[in-house]
Amino acid sequence: QVQLVESGGGLVQPGGSLRLSCAVSKLTFSIYDLGWYRQAPGKQRELVASLTTSGNTNYADSVKGRFTISRDNVENTGYLQMNSLKAEDTAVYYCNAIFRGTLHYEYWGRGTQVTVSS
Repeated sequence: QVQLVESGGGLVQPGGSLRLSCAVSKLTFSIYDLGWYRQAPGKQRELVASLTTSGNTNYADSVKGRFTISRDNVENTGYLQMNSLKAEDTAVYYCNAIFRGTLHYEYWGRGTQVTVSS
């Protein structure tokens, strides 16, 4: 059974940093695009960052210059480095893996809570 398991969330002060990890199992991670999404209370889930298999990245305007998405296809792990965190970054962060081919496959993790507060 395919699993995406996020870790690295927690409570951090404004201006601090966190590194989220997404451990992927039971799929060929290298052929999947990686995405990080977040959902704050009362808001819709939104794309934070994405990284394609060819290395193209895309970031939400609100996190550009502060967050960096990366992946290790050997370790089957995706990452989201978050720096200069703000209170408005508080949300549950979800990992997403998507394969866009003749068939479409998409998987989600269960999320990890990030709280930015003093």
